[in-house]
Amino acid sequence: MNVIHEQISVRTSGQGTYEITDQARNFLRTSGLENGTLTVFCRHTSCSLVLMENADPSARTDLEAYLNKLVPENLPYFTHTYEGSDDMPSHIKMALTRSSETIPFANRQLLTGTWQGIFLWEHRIAPHSRNLVLTVIGE
Repeated sequence: MNVIHEQISVRTSGQGTYEITDQARNFLRTSGLENGTLTVFCRHTSCSLVLMENADPSARTDLEAYLNKLVPENLPYFTHTYEGSDDMPSHIKMALTRSSETIPFANRQLLTGTWQGIFLWEHRIAPHSRNLVLTVIGE
């Protein structure tokens, strides 16, 4: 069994989803491993990861709108607002979603569904550079 890690950076331009499927596939290809699992881990507390519809962007837009309604900014009882009105909401959104995704692969191909993509989900309004750790375990 082999384990290989790589770190990638993703630049965001504010709230939204940013597809990283191609970066994950490229890392898997260069790993030389045939079968196993790929894990993507987000090293931040104000963004998350989601395995989501990648054919119709309106599905992601609707998901973002729903979460923004569920966790709005400027709630009077938030005390953690040091970095702005989106600070605490971004932490709650991350806690309600995921900080990692694990996907099986076979014959050097991710076993995602036809319309599934891997996305970094930025919850902050301002642009950021996000660091993700990709890990493949397999043979």
